[in-house]
Amino acid sequence: MTENNLFARLKQGLAKTSGLMAHQSDNTESFQQVLESIEDGLLMADIGIDTTEKIMQQLHTRLKSQTPNHDEIRQCLQQTLYEILEPCNKPMLLGRIKPFSILVVGVNGAGKTTTIGKLAKRFKKNRKSVMLAAGDTFRAAAVEQLTTWGERNDIPVISQTSGADSASVVYDALTSAGARAIDVLIADTAGRLHTQNDLMSELQKVKRAMQKIDNDAPHETLLVLDASMGQNALRQAEQFHQAMNITGLCITKLDGTAKGGVVVAIADKLGLPIRYVGVGESTEDLQVFDAMQFATALCDGEYKA
Repeated sequence: MTENNLFARLKQGLAKTSGLMAHQSDNTESFQQVLESIEDGLLMADIGIDTTEKIMQQLHTRLKSQTPNHDEIRQCLQQTLYEILEPCNKPMLLGRIKPFSILVVGVNGAGKTTTIGKLAKRFKKNRKSVMLAAGDTFRAAAVEQLTTWGERNDIPVISQTSGADSASVVYDALTSAGARAIDVLIADTAGRLHTQNDLMSELQKVKRAMQKIDNDAPHETLLVLDASMGQNALRQAEQFHQAMNITGLCITKLDGTAKGGVVVAIADKLGLPIRYVGVGESTEDLQVFDAMQFATALCDGEYKA
């Protein structure tokens, strides 16, 4: 898929959010009224109070000596958003580690298992051998879903019986991946609320089990967040990061929500690498995060003069 087509899908996926952020004017408003309207749009897009204030301060500073038109305001907003997002613009690099292990975590319903399937397909397309670990042993449907992804793409899946110890499953998978010289192992885990300390401890147990084989494992702890959760997704990220030392984020379901501004809030508050964003159902709609394209798409809503 071409770069233009990917951007078009991103822009379409962020349409609900960018539509809220798009200032609408009848050309009779004062500059201050225009800025207040933009501020309202940022808040409605779930960028959050603190980050919105930071953005508005930048706009005031950069535009105070001008009488800007809509395009100039939009370009200034786009640049301000880009500067917040750019430090998080760090794609996942597999390197030469073999197997490169990815532990996928998140709350129920965030899209972990689907994301794993899409990532597996992406890696295989890039000529990497892949193995999946069905570490979500509490939800039978998760094992079935992961197995289906594996069969569809000719990717081995390591699993055990329902209710088995998740750490044991992932340990076995990492052992098998090493023995078979697999390039990438992706391990699923059971969804859990960020407030469930006992379940968060189980994730730490999985991590310790992996480190018995490889001190550096997992090489990526990828947190999958549902953008439609808005500011709650930020709180999830904070708690998971505290418990698991998250190394990368995948933010899904941006196409189904007008709360996509939370990506900016997460970038501002945590500065964690954003590896992927999900803007649709197809495999191609799981895109490598690009800060400039994301900022541009957020500011590309339909303006009505």
